[in-house]
Amino acid sequence: MIETDIGKVINNWKVVSVKDVADINIRNINRNYPYRKIKYIDISSVENRNINEYQDLDINEAPSRAKRIIKENDILISTVRPNLKHFTFAKKVPENSIASTGFAIITAKNIVPYYLYYCLTNDHYTSYLTQIADTHTSTYPAFNTDIIEKSKIPYPPLKEQKAIAGVLSAFDDKIELLSKQNETLENIAQAIFKHWFIDKTKNKMSIKKLVEIADFLNGLACQKYPPENEFEKLPVLKIRELRNGLSDNTDYASTKVNKKYIVNCGDVIFSWSGSLMIKIWNGERCVLNQHLFKVTSKLYPKWFYYLWIKYYLDKFIGIASGKATTMGHIKRSDLNEVEVLCPIEKNLKYFNNIFDPIYNKKINNFKQIRTLTNLRDTLLSKLMSGEIRVKY
Repeated sequence: MIETDIGKVINNWKVVSVKDVADINIRNINRNYPYRKIKYIDISSVENRNINEYQDLDINEAPSRAKRIIKENDILISTVRPNLKHFTFAKKVPENSIASTGFAIITAKNIVPYYLYYCLTNDHYTSYLTQIADTHTSTYPAFNTDIIEKSKIPYPPLKEQKAIAGVLSAFDDKIELLSKQNETLENIAQAIFKHWFIDKTKNKMSIKKLVEIADFLNGLACQKYPPENEFEKLPVLKIRELRNGLSDNTDYASTKVNKKYIVNCGDVIFSWSGSLMIKIWNGERCVLNQHLFKVTSKLYPKWFYYLWIKYYLDKFIGIASGKATTMGHIKRSDLNEVEVLCPIEKNLKYFNNIFDPIYNKKINNFKQIRTLTNLRDTLLSKLMSGEIRVKY
């Protein structure tokens, strides 16, 4: 076995090169391509093992990198910054799906596709690709697809491949189900909020400034608070982590920072610089970095200030984009310029009974997703090495 291996392979499994069991980038757009409209996937469209969005584009207006034709059961792995884990397994993709040339599109043959997917997206293999990419001489870390082709992977009997893939895909299916449930819950909450606070007559509501209903705590310059040792440290939540989650490239800070800067799952985080976004944090305990607000309130519930910030987010993005700087941002004074409608205490309690269960369920789902993800990743290495066997 060589450095690309997932682990110590036992049980007399074969070892094969990826090029012997898969093809890479074999389908590309040409003059005979039948679709004039495409569903385009770029690297930013793929996060957390899922395709989060497609861009609907006319083929003549698509970027030049829109070349790779995707089919069911293909594996997409970004060849740029592999440590960010922009990879996914193509399920139920539209016929006119096209991916950026920034992806390696891997098509399985003589191997169970889902098994191959887990071989090529586990942490050990991702670390290997990251090491290769970091030696790249261009302006950003990247690797050539022949790195994947030459890789060697364990090759158990096909029935065992199916069994291993079945165990791991069950975790992914549950994670996907919980994620979609959270999307539905969020859409329901926004629809109810819009109906009662934006569209209807605003009887018995007072007008306040956004800064009057919530406190906006800016984060620390965390490089000033390095961890004291390898054991007492917390990950640093920056804009990158807010968008993509924690990764191997996440920085760490001391655990002894003021506790008000500690972020827990369920806290509302608002990025006010660069990529403006508002999120309920769904990761583990970490330290708030500068350029992010942790939003709290002693007067109003979480759903209330979260949904009002989300309502004004496009306005804030417009303000930031108009700044004559390299990184658009908003100021605290911009928060003071927007108004919110506040119900009387009796009505607020009524709305709490509607919104609190929605967001409590979302936060519980976040925690369950994190537990399932950790279990899956722990099982992954053990199943791939043969340390744990499954019946087939």
